[in-house]
Amino acid sequence: MTRYMSLSLAHIKRTASRFTSWYLIFCALFLFLRCAAMIYDRMLHGRLPAWWDVWLAGIAKDMIFLMTLGAWAFLGHLLLSLFSQKLAQRISIITAILFCLLHIILTQYFLTTLTMLGSDLWYYSGQDIWQTVSAANIRALAAIGLLAMIILVVWSLTKLPRSIHPAPALGISIIVLSGLAEIFNLAYRSQNWRSESSEYGNSLSNNTSYYFYQQSLDHFFPSAAEMNTYADSNMLNERDELNSSIDYFNYTDEARYPFLHSDETKDVLSPFLRRNGTKPNIVIILLEGVGRAYSNDGAYLGSFTPFMDSLSKHSLYWENFLSSAGRTFAVLPSTLASVPFGKTGFTEMGDRMPPHLSLLSLLKYNGYKTSFYYGGDAQFDNMAGFLQRNAIGHIYDMQSFPGSYSKLPANPLGLCWGYGDKELYRFYFSTLHEEDTPYCRVLLTVTSHEPFLVPEQEKYLDRFEHRMNELRLDKASKEIARDFKLKYASILFADDALRDFFRYYARRPDYHNTIFVVTGDHRMPEIPMNDKLDRYRVPFLIYSPLLQRSAKFASVSSHFDVTPSLLRLLQTQYQLQLPSLVSWVGSGLDTGYTFRNRKAYPFMQSKRFMIDFIQGEHMIVGNDLFSVDAQMRLTPVVDRYKMGQLQRRFEKFKRKNRQITAGARLLPDSVYQRYFPR
Repeated sequence: MTRYMSLSLAHIKRTASRFTSWYLIFCALFLFLRCAAMIYDRMLHGRLPAWWDVWLAGIAKDMIFLMTLGAWAFLGHLLLSLFSQKLAQRISIITAILFCLLHIILTQYFLTTLTMLGSDLWYYSGQDIWQTVSAANIRALAAIGLLAMIILVVWSLTKLPRSIHPAPALGISIIVLSGLAEIFNLAYRSQNWRSESSEYGNSLSNNTSYYFYQQSLDHFFPSAAEMNTYADSNMLNERDELNSSIDYFNYTDEARYPFLHSDETKDVLSPFLRRNGTKPNIVIILLEGVGRAYSNDGAYLGSFTPFMDSLSKHSLYWENFLSSAGRTFAVLPSTLASVPFGKTGFTEMGDRMPPHLSLLSLLKYNGYKTSFYYGGDAQFDNMAGFLQRNAIGHIYDMQSFPGSYSKLPANPLGLCWGYGDKELYRFYFSTLHEEDTPYCRVLLTVTSHEPFLVPEQEKYLDRFEHRMNELRLDKASKEIARDFKLKYASILFADDALRDFFRYYARRPDYHNTIFVVTGDHRMPEIPMNDKLDRYRVPFLIYSPLLQRSAKFASVSSHFDVTPSLLRLLQTQYQLQLPSLVSWVGSGLDTGYTFRNRKAYPFMQSKRFMIDFIQGEHMIVGNDLFSVDAQMRLTPVVDRYKMGQLQRRFEKFKRKNRQITAGARLLPDSVYQRYFPR
């Protein structure tokens, strides 16, 4: 018995020494990659005010993550060593190489998109992933650097461990510390350390690998808390007395139809638009990546949309408008149908999309012709499937463009997203014909999207420099902006294209009876953000020759509110036949001239990430509560009562959303069949 125990101790010591020989190299490589990432980030995006704080916080988070990883790595190494020490060493080194390579990819993804990749990866099809990755702007210097780091990782982990022979005591000490880090869940705790006030600085300090692995584990092995259906409906249905100004719905049958309610949308647009003799045309333009941070008066980065700025002064303009998500996947369902998200985005439900009504289907029911225009592939995010479920008349995407049209400049791999805004608009006008019936047309652009390459690139880079002078940016602000010059140049291009679109439309006879809606689908994440709310702030305006006067509103509204308000306007002025029972998430646009938020909105940052919620003048992000001021800036606050109010309302939405995912209906068959066009 004593002999067996001594052999076991000897085996553990020997295994600990061999484990430590490659584990120390593995840790050193992660620290090297952190330093390389910080230097590369500074080259790309300039220096953060708290750059050293972010760097040190990042190293601390990396070390804690590596300690947690080390506990599990040693356990696996020890089990394999019972069969063969050589086998354990080889498999461990190969695994370490793969971990390092994946970490390089995840870090490069963040530095390119300024968004951490999590479990949303698992919700995209292989074709969608390939389209996204292949269309990215891969710089030669970045590609060479990545190749050099891959070679360094492979060489270091295959060659150096042979020359390192750490004492068993060192290995056992590291293993004990790693075990303690796992027991006390230090990796999770450390990711919440805030190293800098901006959202970008804190994301940069986080460990991209830990974020991806933790999100993936939550995806494949959801916790009991996440699966909880929050069945205590009494708690969830209560109205907080202090929130009497917040819009609420009177749901008619929450068990069978979680979102069904009477349509009590107020007609706030008729006072601004004169009634014409015939039903007006509706044209909705959804601009890829155009955010409020760099559009219109008060844009804290300076406005790079001079035409949209001028158009807004002759429009109904909402300066505090919000998208429903941080990616394009939600813009069509939210704006055109005001439907909930489902588990990974409404369009991703595919054939399981519950029957629903929308702006498109209800206008078609009332005699409108409908069509959709997109410079990319309409199959992406299953946009085509959603549109077909809403009886769209025509879908025009990149497959529809004749050979006489030119795609956007390609990246070094020869790939791009499709046709730019100017070509999209040119193709749009080529499809228009004289029609007796009114129409509703939706356009979604792709220009201001990775890789941010546009025709006449040098011209728009010069325009970017000229625009900075017009904005009177100081030298420091100009240097920061130049780190994102391709992004700003693409926005200027998109704005120019929009100017040409309206100039051409103004020559058409149908222009005078058309209502135009212009908004961004989400704020571009590739330009660093101040806070979480910044991700969702987008410009929104309604312009028409039918306008009797322009106005600017400071009240908060969102994409969810567009369809309810447009339909109520048309019903009031043109007696459209519409259902009295609806399932809209939004309650209609708010036309308050002073800052206020009478709404409660959930946000879905990505196809997996729904932890953001705003109600009134407060917002919760994960487990944190913030106040929202008149400039839509977030300030951390501690208020358990207010936090409870928002959590109850948010949990109610999530419960209803899960019901839809599980198969609940949005509308009774009687309503759907009555108003869905045949």
